[in-house]
Amino acid sequence: MSQEKVIEKPLQQFVVQALKLEGDSLVEVIKQALDCVDTFVFAELLECPNVIALETTPHAPYLHALRMFSQGTYLDYLNKKEYLPELSEPQIKKLQYLTIVSLANKMKRIPYDVLLKELDVDNVRDLEDLIIEAIYSNVVSGELDQQSDYLEVDWTVGRDVGSNDIDNMIDTLQQWCDSCESVLSTVQARIVDANRSKQDVLKHRAAVDNEVASVKKAIRTQIQDEEMSVDTSGPTKKSVKGIKPSGAKFWNN
Repeated sequence: MSQEKVIEKPLQQFVVQALKLEGDSLVEVIKQALDCVDTFVFAELLECPNVIALETTPHAPYLHALRMFSQGTYLDYLNKKEYLPELSEPQIKKLQYLTIVSLANKMKRIPYDVLLKELDVDNVRDLEDLIIEAIYSNVVSGELDQQSDYLEVDWTVGRDVGSNDIDNMIDTLQQWCDSCESVLSTVQARIVDANRSKQDVLKHRAAVDNEVASVKKAIRTQIQDEEMSVDTSGPTKKSVKGIKPSGAKFWNN
């Protein structure tokens, strides 16, 4: 979020100036915007009436260059170079940085061979130097995998959104929504299964508890019956007073 604030401030300055200037003075503002190291989006500048009016003037190539930096790539520039003004070395590097950003929007791991082609770089050493410069310029963040020959991107600055990008964004968001719906349905099904299993466990536990209670009750009843049986069936003793045993002899002293 802090990067967006840094980018927005100089862009607004260029927009304010562009609304007041025409001709060569306006071209100078466009050049400054292309040179500015903190400006990577140009849509607001492209919407200025004075900038749009350059289309029918000898300064039209600068309008086309601005559009190139807004949504194009370095290969686009090379293919249309004859219709565009000559770019300075810093501007060329900036457009190459923005090309990396565009590639990162399509793939998080960008192979070296793709980067070499898109950036029109002759060798890996120069390519890695260019990527490192882009990282230090806070245009992109990532790591170079020199063994597997690819750039793994963590994040990048934003670029202007084109009409084709909007369709792609809609498709991506729709796919994400469909994926969320699928996951949600799966989760809901799992919840239903879990609740059903929980009820089955509770019913089984209740049945076991009832069975245990019944067994305990039966054991207690059996013990009580056995105790009562012992009390009523045991031997009894009787004593009779006043009767002497027969055959007894008494001696008189």
